[in-house]
This record gives sequence, structure tokens and C-alpha cells, in this order.
Amino acid sequence: MSAEFGGRTGRQGRLSQWLRGRRPKEAPADESGREALLLAAAAAGLPLAPAAHPAAGYGCSCDRVGCPTPARHPVSFAWQTQSTTDRVQIERWARHQPQANFITATGMVHDVLDVPLDAGREALTRLLDAGVEVGPVAESDDGRLLFFTLTRGTPEDEDEWWPCELDCHPETMDEHPGLRWHCRGSYVLVPPARLPGDDGRSVHWVRGPEHPLPDPLSLLEVLTDSCARHAGEQPDHAGTAWPLRH
Repeated sequence: MSAEFGGRTGRQGRLSQWLRGRRPKEAPADESGREALLLAAAAAGLPLAPAAHPAAGYGCSCDRVGCPTPARHPVSFAWQTQSTTDRVQIERWARHQPQANFITATGMVHDVLDVPLDAGREALTRLLDAGVEVGPVAESDDGRLLFFTLTRGTPEDEDEWWPCELDCHPETMDEHPGLRWHCRGSYVLVPPARLPGDDGRSVHWVRGPEHPLPDPLSLLEVLTDSCARHAGEQPDHAGTAWPLRH
């Protein structure tokens, strides 16, 4: 009897060991921090989807020869419908794809005003000194500052509203040099994200997603003025810009 009991105990022990081996291992501290930042962005209403990550120095995990935006694009062509704020889904992605960057789809809940770094820093200082409510701001080490705002939605006049891609060269660049307005049909990397290269470049929060999203028009005049100043010219109609045509 005791031998039989002992046999069962042995099998149960081996089963317990196997089950323990199948359980997810506790995430490293830096991985836990990454997941927490992604969940904080989602909790603020920013819809997320997995993106590519750096590979082999300046390469991209997508293995596309000559990828034009290495580590800066979504993994799936269905990223607009895939993007979500669901905590369980984001946790699943983050744990199963530990190297992946994430993008946030703009034009659903939020837009992003994307400006050259020096102009953005000047504008941020001016806005804060003036007491303007500035929302989340992210810095990309490739030389851009990203101002997260409420989306302007879908206007009645479609001729005045254009999607903006990451590599756009808008016809309105002379009026608003260096400004990119990411709205419907666009996306940006959401912190924390790693950029290609061996120098540890990243996209990181300057002001976190806990700050409420402002109306973009409350920031636009100062942003366009700073962009024009750093481009060595003054805008003709500061504050009247619309999302940029690509």
C-alpha cells in the first residue's frame, strides 16, 4: 500500500515539476518596467499594436531588404484594427514579444504633433511658462519631440483633413517647417521603444501619459512659431495649420 502510495506521489511530484516548468517565468526588472509603461499608455486611452524592433545594428526585425523605417513600423498590415487598449492583450503581446517596440495609432483617441527636437524643446518651455496645459510629450533620440493631443476627429470638410505618414514631405512645409501632424491613418512609436544603432537610442517620455490630452489647437501656434524660428523664417499664418498633406 505504501509502495503504491509512494508511486503515485512520485508521479504527482514529476507532474508538479512539469507544471512549474510550464508556468511563465517572472519577468526581469527592466521587462516589468517596459510592460508597466505600455499599460500606462493604454490606460490613458492610447491604442497600441506591436511594432518591429532593431536587429543587427541598424537593421530591422522585419527582414525586409532596405526597410525604409527600421524598427519604426507595425508588425501587422492590420495595425489599425489590431490597435487596442485592452490590458490582457497588451500583456500577452509584451510577454510573448519581449523585444518588440509598440506603435500607437493616431486619429482614434489622440493625435500627435511631431516637431524637430530643438524647436520642440523651445516650444515646450514657452508653453509651460505661459501656463498652457501640455499633455504627454515623448522624445525620440533621432531628433524629434512628440506632443500627444486629443484628436480633432473627422471634420465635415474632408478637403481640409489629410492623413500624415511618418516620412511625409508636406506641400505646406514652407508655412510650417518641420511640423508633422499625425492623425487618422498614421501612427508613432510609443515609449519605451528602441531605435536602430549601437548607441542605445530610444523613444522615451518627457511628460508621461498621466497628463490629460489637450486640444491640439492650444499648442499649434507656439509649435509652428518655434519650428519657423529654428528654420530661420517666420510663418505667414501662425496657428492656422491643418494636418499636413503627404
